[in-house]
Amino acid sequence: MAKKQLIMVERETFEKNDKTYFSYFIKGQVRGRDIKVAIIPPDKGGYTVLDIVFGDAMQAELKITPFEIKDEAGKVISGNTYAVRSVDENGEVYECSVKPYRNSDKALLNMLVKQ
Repeated sequence: MAKKQLIMVERETFEKNDKTYFSYFIKGQVRGRDIKVAIIPPDKGGYTVLDIVFGDAMQAELKITPFEIKDEAGKVISGNTYAVRSVDENGEVYECSVKPYRNSDKALLNMLVKQ
């Protein structure tokens, strides 16, 4: 069994239509290759929540929660859910659900998590 690794979600600014926004991503290595996985909140309003979770920081921890469910036919479906998590100086926990941006980001994140 692989040891639990701490994966960090980072953010950087970009400009569009004279406004500044953040993009969110995870950097890592898979089979010796540098990768960058784009991460987004589950809905558009989630960007405000992500701003609160990050606060003034430019990175926060990725929380990985495994799940398993059975469909009506009894087939077991398993995977992970993801959230960005931070803790402030008073011990208050802030968290926001996130997901990979594209199918290719999902595949890269699965590879990164399984190593």
